[in-house]
Amino acid sequence: MKWYTEQWSNNSRFSIAYDNELHSEKTPFQQIDFYQGKEFGTFFTLDGLMMVNEKDEFIYHDMIVHPAFATNPNIKKVLIIGGGDGGTAREVLRYPSVDEVVMVEIDERVFRLCQEYLPITASGVEEDSRMQLLFEDGLAYVKNAPDSSFDLILVDSTDPISVGEGLFTTAFYQECYRVLNENGILINQHESPYFEEYAANMKKAHKKIKDIFPITNVYQYHMPTYPSGHWLFGFASKRFDPLKDLHAEAWKEIGLNTKYYNTDLHVGAFGLPNYVKEALERGE
Repeated sequence: MKWYTEQWSNNSRFSIAYDNELHSEKTPFQQIDFYQGKEFGTFFTLDGLMMVNEKDEFIYHDMIVHPAFATNPNIKKVLIIGGGDGGTAREVLRYPSVDEVVMVEIDERVFRLCQEYLPITASGVEEDSRMQLLFEDGLAYVKNAPDSSFDLILVDSTDPISVGEGLFTTAFYQECYRVLNENGILINQHESPYFEEYAANMKKAHKKIKDIFPITNVYQYHMPTYPSGHWLFGFASKRFDPLKDLHAEAWKEIGLNTKYYNTDLHVGAFGLPNYVKEALERGE
């Protein structure tokens, strides 16, 4: 038995047993490793950090996608920044009402390797006629995108280091605001409130977005294999409030079978613990 170990903080580590290392590759952007074990199935890491595994990927992908669609069931055009494993696109493409999905992933090798080793997230995504896959820099794409061209932007990014750093800047969030139409919603990977380094990035991101969007919220989900397990997404919009404008019945009528998300959970996810609310209010 071999062990994959990730440093969660200076004083804590997380380990997963694995049987086989399936693939290891250094791309121009990052180190990619795929492993296979009994507890979590196949999983992959980027620069030594857990990204996706077969056992709990549905939690992350349910929660980055479905709250926006339950708030505005009329979303037609979606931009995904990052999301190289394909799971976010997979969930978006389950909506018959969606006309167009653009996924901009900087590292094509992530997607191609997930097609090979993690078909649970990547299989069928490329074949959907509504899907446009672009392997380029997401920040550059948003800078060049026309005004008001998307209903929803999903920022499915790594932590704000290496290739993910530019997706946590004020300039990026301002471009997202411009590219979204009058009903636009932005969902972004909002880090974790628990360990100090992640909490600092959480506060920075929230402060920047709050200065740009008229409606800003944060919601939580439980991700067992991410540091502390307590993780957040940001919800920002020009028009829609995720609680006041929740279309629970309309969303249920779509008939999606989800393993984690439901509209009761939607309401509860925006009810944050006091220590998180206080940290977000304090900002930097």
